[in-house]
Amino acid sequence: MSVLPSVAVVILNWNGKKFLEQFLPSVCKSTYGNLQLIMADNASTDDSVAYVEQHYPQVRVIRNPGNNGFAGGYNEALQHVEADIYVLLNQDVEVEAGWIEPVVAMMQQDPKIAACQPKLRSWHNRDEFEYAGAAGGWMDILGYTFCRGRILYTTEKDLGQYDDPQDIFWATGAALFIRSHCFHEAGGFDADFFAHMEEVDLCWRLKRLGYRICYCPQSVVYHVGGGSLPQGNPRKLYLNFRNNLMMLWKNLHSEDRWIVLSQRFFLDILAAMKSLAAGKPKDMKAIFKAYIDYRRWRRNYKHDSRLPDVKLMTLSGVFHGIMIWRYYFLQHKKFSELKHEKARKTVF
Repeated sequence: MSVLPSVAVVILNWNGKKFLEQFLPSVCKSTYGNLQLIMADNASTDDSVAYVEQHYPQVRVIRNPGNNGFAGGYNEALQHVEADIYVLLNQDVEVEAGWIEPVVAMMQQDPKIAACQPKLRSWHNRDEFEYAGAAGGWMDILGYTFCRGRILYTTEKDLGQYDDPQDIFWATGAALFIRSHCFHEAGGFDADFFAHMEEVDLCWRLKRLGYRICYCPQSVVYHVGGGSLPQGNPRKLYLNFRNNLMMLWKNLHSEDRWIVLSQRFFLDILAAMKSLAAGKPKDMKAIFKAYIDYRRWRRNYKHDSRLPDVKLMTLSGVFHGIMIWRYYFLQHKKFSELKHEKARKTVF
């Protein structure tokens, strides 16, 4: 009889008592047979730790010394977790009892599957995909991220159109299944990111190491989204722009780095001007600050020589075009409307 891989569901918490009260009961009903439940707390100032310790003694609590965001918080906590597979789960996610088993079964079929995500639906509109991951993350040739089922701020209803398991470019950090040895082999999250796009950066590094990132539609979870920073927040905009630039500088092939980033600079200037014209000067300032801090970071960054220099276009889950052009000028609002390369077909 084969032994089930050990799985640790790790929920990173910061002042999230209301979410824990609402969603932790569903996590505790998980039926997987070799499971540990952990809450990693990022130095919360509410009474969420006391609440969990009192009401959920089966949940182990790890206390991080400070709040180093999503990236640093998980890096710190996972040093103290032993399991074959980590499941990094947002505190604002509702799960179904059997949500773990299909993903683990998929990962067992190929040791090269380093990370995997379930289908993400919106908790508020349960028949729609959710922004943070939908049916798997993709990227275009200029580093713009989007999902099957969500392009920019347009989300689709789930009509079963993306129920095929397949390779993707990045798996959502809201419900990320990842082999523990792969997480550590790739160096974990980049703590400089603090929050936003750290999972995309990690998945890109894993792909450069020859691993696969996959989507498992048989598992469905429901995500509230915007629990820490809502859409439209200038701080969120700043992190998204800065972190995306850092990710591109780190991971693009040396031959492509300058041409991609020069095109992004032009498009990001247009985005800043658009924000100003729309009466959102704080958004424009956030974009300019992102560039200033990115350039400051770049002066001190040294590329990891352990990672192969791999062309972005050779990787699965990459759209061979410019997504924002298709979205704004050709009105392609759905993933199925993009004329993209066929995703790698794999028999699961």
